[in-house]
Amino acid sequence: MDLTGKVAIVTGASKGIGRATVEALLARGAAVAGWARSAPTGLVHDRFQFFACDVQDEHSIAEAFTNTQRELGSEIHVLVNNAGLGIMGEVDGFRTEDWKTMFDTNVLGTFLCTRAVLPQMKKQHAGHIVNVASLAATAGTAGMSGYCATKYAVRGFSDALFKEVRPAGIRVTCVMPGSVETNFNGNEPGAEPSPYKMQPEAIADAIVHAIEAPDTTMVSEIQLRPANVKN
Repeated sequence: MDLTGKVAIVTGASKGIGRATVEALLARGAAVAGWARSAPTGLVHDRFQFFACDVQDEHSIAEAFTNTQRELGSEIHVLVNNAGLGIMGEVDGFRTEDWKTMFDTNVLGTFLCTRAVLPQMKKQHAGHIVNVASLAATAGTAGMSGYCATKYAVRGFSDALFKEVRPAGIRVTCVMPGSVETNFNGNEPGAEPSPYKMQPEAIADAIVHAIEAPDTTMVSEIQLRPANVKN
């Protein structure tokens, strides 16, 4: 897809992978709607619009979608389902509220945002949905059972979705990064880039690469890992 003049929605746009993806899409000529609970600090661009949105709430999503179409146009070409969070802990001490919060954000939010854009994409017979999962969707890790479960769900959803919407001309990509230097799990990125983590811009580049693939090609999954490992 040539992104020039296309309209893209990015959830979780205020920081990390979401913000980097917004900036990458803008650099490729797209108009971008950033959906998040808080606006990205210092991001000003004539093709960027921020819309407050809680992806756990379908009414909030409906409002953000209506506002996006009003401000950027009715056609929606790209949705990047990036909003997500991780809460760690062993199963026998895990709080029900935390489990529900993760599933409502990571899984329900992905479903609700996807459901919102699909009628328009089907009408266009064109569109690309990118779901940001994690390498936690490929192997379980002790102390991360809830997070892994949500990301396995996102991967499964993505796999089923692409088979469902491919006849309608819609492509679906599941992106599964390993360690990325972001605010994930409440951590703050270090003052100097970690040689053992990827930068959000690298993940954004992979997302744009999948979207810009030739119209005859669908990149269904991407796994990304840091090149350097600790001894």
